[in-house]
Amino acid sequence: MSASHPPLVLASTSPTRRELLGRLGLPFDVHAPQVDETPLPDEAPTALALRLARAKAEAAAVTFPAHLIIGSDQVAVVGARVLGKPGDRARAAEQLALSSGQVMVFQTAVCLFSSVTGQVATRLVPFDVELRRLSRVDIERYLDREQPFGCAGSLRSEGLGVTLCQRMSGDDPTALLGLPLIALCELLRDQGVALP
Repeated sequence: MSASHPPLVLASTSPTRRELLGRLGLPFDVHAPQVDETPLPDEAPTALALRLARAKAEAAAVTFPAHLIIGSDQVAVVGARVLGKPGDRARAAEQLALSSGQVMVFQTAVCLFSSVTGQVATRLVPFDVELRRLSRVDIERYLDREQPFGCAGSLRSEGLGVTLCQRMSGDDPTALLGLPLIALCELLRDQGVALP
């Protein structure tokens, strides 16, 4: 890590985001941001993802006042309906039944916040996932084995969620996993972080 920039903090408790950021080979701290993820009235999914990514990064600034802080958030959308983290089995089953045979768009936002300068930079990276037609048995079997109750849209694509998919497309596959590394690398380079 170059000495020309502040240390990095990942404002997330997600093991997947931690693993993704670890791929860059840079040291970083992890912070659990306390952010209300409730959408605002009539808030567009893209605006929600961007707002929450920024809020998570800024919330960590109190604890890390001289750092580059990374926040990220993901919103899943089917048609005009936003699918958040289901929280329980019944809601997960409902989300997957609604998404059966449909295209689920994952809007993943990343924010890099300098708690030194107050500079904020954000990117939004969409990724499309078309689910195959799912039977009730398919859904129940998946939920028995995966329990994706903390995943947007109930789809843990890095695990058994891939078995529910028919097609995936997007510019950055890491966006689907919750931290768009291509966009993040661009933001980090802008802050003087040395990457290959």
